[in-house]
Amino acid sequence: MLNQDLNILVLNAGSSSFKSSLYRLTREKLSLDPVTPLWTGEVDWNSAGTAVFKAKTADNTAQEERAGTDRAADIHDLLSWLWSGKTQVIADITQIDIVGNRIVHGGERYRQPTLITAEVKTEIDRLSIYAPLHNPANLTGIAAIESLAPNLPQLAVFDTAFYRDLPEVAYVYPVPYQWLERGIRKYGFHGISHQYCTRRAAKLLGRNLDELRLISCHLGNGCSLAAMSVGRCIETTMGFTPLDGLMMGTRCGSIDPGIILHLVREGEYTIEELDRVLNFESGVLGVSGVSNDLREIDQAIDAGNMRAKLALEMYIDRLAAKIASLLPVLGGLDALIFTGGVGEHHRGIRAAVAAKLAFLGVEIDPDLNNRSIPPDGDLATDRSTVRLLAIHTQEEWEIATACWQYLTTTNRPLNSH
Repeated sequence: MLNQDLNILVLNAGSSSFKSSLYRLTREKLSLDPVTPLWTGEVDWNSAGTAVFKAKTADNTAQEERAGTDRAADIHDLLSWLWSGKTQVIADITQIDIVGNRIVHGGERYRQPTLITAEVKTEIDRLSIYAPLHNPANLTGIAAIESLAPNLPQLAVFDTAFYRDLPEVAYVYPVPYQWLERGIRKYGFHGISHQYCTRRAAKLLGRNLDELRLISCHLGNGCSLAAMSVGRCIETTMGFTPLDGLMMGTRCGSIDPGIILHLVREGEYTIEELDRVLNFESGVLGVSGVSNDLREIDQAIDAGNMRAKLALEMYIDRLAAKIASLLPVLGGLDALIFTGGVGEHHRGIRAAVAAKLAFLGVEIDPDLNNRSIPPDGDLATDRSTVRLLAIHTQEEWEIATACWQYLTTTNRPLNSH
């Protein structure tokens, strides 16, 4: 029995998409490098009310489009493709040993991967007041598994847990201290991505994580930075909510809070309207008036759109400034990591940020940077005093790793459900 492989299913349920991966790992030893999943599947719900299903294995792919009116049912149907149809890789759900769930907000209580119980679900639901777009979606994924196999163990892996070692000076806001008792503090997000990328960076550099000073830049539609020292995160740009910090695709990032007070005082917006504007109509989209997709921004710039040009310049300027603002707490920098869809693929932004940080001795190699899709690796020249790493983030693998560690350290019998 101890030689049996582990089938680990990972769920990443978001506000507009659901992604899942099935990994088969040996119980005896965890691979130091990410393992290709046996199966991946996703559902994307678009604004037209359509659900697009996709799944693939090493040998097959499947795609289907239908009216997406019931997300729970859609998730249930997608997962059934694991053991039926064109993408079948297991006989039935009883062959899965554990399910790992990405949970965006774990508050102050959950600081490590946690077995999901009724009490844990209640707390995740309560924390939805801090992450209304994400925690409810995460619970939908948990419920889908429960409807298929009520006794199948599920592990919650929290984005916020990565920031458990944030020093008090970093997580306390300069507001009345009593607000801290109400949960008003910096939490940080994208933690699973930052955790994977900083560990991967240490391996690529051939050094121990606890001896490196790193800044991880997760750049997608949502963006955040994490500063790592002595193997722990000591500062980050997202705060009480994912709205804070960098300029993002549709989120404003850090702005003068007096703007919000002014707009409410003048009666121009309700709180609900401001919530929508700052989260969904600001950032790159709000400034450019074109798109939140930087590929479309580049096309608009080529066509002479000056607002698109301004949006990109603002994005780069704020990114470089936030990176520089983290240097004092680190006392220097060994490596800068670019990850997420933008960080991994946008050559112009990487080059522009490196140019703005040239005063630190940062120097990017144009030939390495200009590869269309760089592999995990160093993009800096030999002369650069800071390594510049492009890393493909693998949050699902990080969650699978947490599940493997839970199963192997608790000695839980396999397929006991």
